[in-house]
Amino acid sequence: MSLQDRLDAFKADFEAGKPPYNAPPAVIAAMHRATRELIASGQAKNVKKMGDQAPPFALEDASGQRVSSSALLKEGPLVLSFYRGVWCPYCNMELKALEEALSDIKARGAHLVAISPQTPANSVKSQRENRLSFPILSDPGNEVGAAFGLRFAMPDYLIEFYKLAGIDLALVNKDNSWTLPMPARFVIDVNGIIVVSEVNPDYTKRPDPSELLPVLDRLAVRLTA
Repeated sequence: MSLQDRLDAFKADFEAGKPPYNAPPAVIAAMHRATRELIASGQAKNVKKMGDQAPPFALEDASGQRVSSSALLKEGPLVLSFYRGVWCPYCNMELKALEEALSDIKARGAHLVAISPQTPANSVKSQRENRLSFPILSDPGNEVGAAFGLRFAMPDYLIEFYKLAGIDLALVNKDNSWTLPMPARFVIDVNGIIVVSEVNPDYTKRPDPSELLPVLDRLAVRLTA
């Protein structure tokens, strides 16, 4: 089953209110409205594209170690996944799918890292609950997300529903801005150039990790040529 098939199945159960999910219709309607508004805003057009230089970054992983894009790119191409946080079931499903593809990614000489605005403590939770063996990096203030064009502010009406559901991003992220990154995936070559840029303002839509492998194969051929 593809990643999108899994996401679609989860979404159908969630919106149908099947146990253990019990989101009220008003909450589901608010989520749909926020997604429509983000799509209509055209913000996805501002995201870094294929051929752009990738913004450099140096962020802490779950253990507090500093991880820099420059150091990673000295060793090979970089697969970079931006996700919303440990509280997001769609993100967790994507992280697990990336973990399933990790050996294939490494076999092609590439690194995989994921970035979210949550605190390192919540990154530890992400790694533990999803059984991940690749680095989860914390992006304070969603600044690296902003550099890639992904950061957006949540609408007030949705913030209130999140708080009622016990998802307080001011605590999860230690940031009062209530911003999130649009989920996105990039492949960056050793020269720091983006060769794949995949973003969707609809957070329930994610590309399958298997789509990365032909791109990494081509980069591997270039490196050995």
